[in-house]
Formats: sequence, structure tokens, C-alpha cells
Amino acid sequence: MTRFFVVPQWQGSPATRAMHLVDGAEAIAGDLPRASTARVEVPTSAGEALDTGIRRFSALSRTAAALREALAAHEGPTGDGDGDGDGYENFLVIGGDCGVAVPAIAHAAARRGALDDSLAVVWFDAHGDLNTPDTSPSGAFAGMALRAVIDDLPLEGSGAVPASRVILAGARELDDAESAALGDSGPTHLDVEALADPLALADAVAATGAGAVYVHIDLDVLDPAVIGGVALPVPFGLSLEQLLAALAALRSRVPLVGASIAGFAPASPAAAIDDLGTILRVVGALA
Repeated sequence: MTRFFVVPQWQGSPATRAMHLVDGAEAIAGDLPRASTARVEVPTSAGEALDTGIRRFSALSRTAAALREALAAHEGPTGDGDGDGDGYENFLVIGGDCGVAVPAIAHAAARRGALDDSLAVVWFDAHGDLNTPDTSPSGAFAGMALRAVIDDLPLEGSGAVPASRVILAGARELDDAESAALGDSGPTHLDVEALADPLALADAVAATGAGAVYVHIDLDVLDPAVIGGVALPVPFGLSLEQLLAALAALRSRVPLVGASIAGFAPASPAAAIDDLGTILRVVGALA
């Protein structure tokens, strides 16, 4: 079974519409099965950097700890989703900004079901999210979230998966520092053109030798014609059909042990309705 965790974190976003991420997470939560959904409390305050170079770091750190505690609490004694009423086979985190994926990936990497060193991460995003506190133009953690998956950054759980087992998918807006991070030792990058082949993603994950996969989806990976409620849209993105086909092919090859969806920031709660059909199809592809 899939367990859902709703984490309406906004503090990691650089967007002026960051607070709308709360509305987006709540809108998605309204269509999730109540009995299988847990909510993680997010601080109401913006938080302080605490000399980390990461804006609002104190709030982000508190939320990361709360999410990892919630994941562990619902996992059950054996952590294998063995039908004891608490365990789950995989989980889906609903953000909020994409920083929620970092503690979730660290949890997935540590789970017995993730098979020691064999977890791969697929990161769907229009942006690279590969900055560091030193290179980030905004200081926002969302722009460093994938870097925190592969390198040691101040947030607990950073550096959980090496770059050799990470695939950045659909990115089309990269800072110079992010392009440099995609060098010989960086994550594999599959652009929108490459993902026109529905097997490309599954082949890339299989090439890592991974025995399990975690999938993160920032909804701005989709073309703005497909979804309107994102804070930082970038043209020439994936179609919904391309995304769903890539996910179906991937899941037919490698077990999914965890996932996250982030970046839904509708202009108003009423406007969220226009995008929920699209988002729920993505949820269904991961659950």
C-alpha cells in the first residue's frame, strides 16, 4: 500500500508566490484517501538562516525532522509494509516546495527495503536545483535541494545518494554553477527531447545498477500549457503523456520505494481545481 504525507512547506521556495504552496498542498490532500494520509506540521514562522547561507534554515530543519519522524512512525516495526496496519510498501510526500524531498530520500535510502546501496533517485524538475549556499543567487533551499541529495549540506539527511545514481529529468533552466555540477561526476541529465522516448528514463535508472528507485516530481517539469499553478513556469516542458509514459516504463523495470510531488502553487484555492485533474493522474502513476 501507499502512505501519503502532506507537508505544506513554503520556506524553501524563492518564489514570490511561495505561500501559495500551502494552498496547493491542501488542495491535493483533499483528494487523497483520508485513512492513508498523515499531515506533517510546518512552522508558521519564516525561520532564520543560522549562518548556513540557506534562507529560513531553522524552519526547514524543523520540518525535515518532523517528516522523518512521521515516516518512521508509520513504517511499522519491520519497515516492510507487512500488513500490520502501520507499515507501507512505498510512500508519497506531497509538498510544498521541493525541499521536502531531501529528508524523504534520506529515509528511503535508510530503509531496509531500499537494499543498502542500491537506491537510485529520479528528479523531475524544470530547474537544476544543484546550487550550493555559496553559488545560489537567492539563498533559497529549493534551488539546492538536489545538491543536498548528493552532497553534504547543512540540512540533516544530506548526501544520502551519490550522483552516479541520480537522474535529473526534464530540466531546461540551469544556472552556470548547476551546469558545471552536471559534469563528468555529476548526475545524469535527460532533457525533454531525450524523454520523448518513454524507455529512456527506465534505461538510465537500470544503467545505475539500482535495485530500487525514488521519484521526485516538481510540477514545473510539465509544460505551462499542461499546468498553470506553478510558481516558476518554464516553457517547452514535458507533456503529461510523456511524464506518465516515462513513469510507467520505469515502474515496470525497477521497484518504487518512495516519491514526492512538489511545486503546486495555485493563484487561489478556486484556481486549484483547474489543475487537480492533471495532478491526480500524476499521483495515480506513483501511488
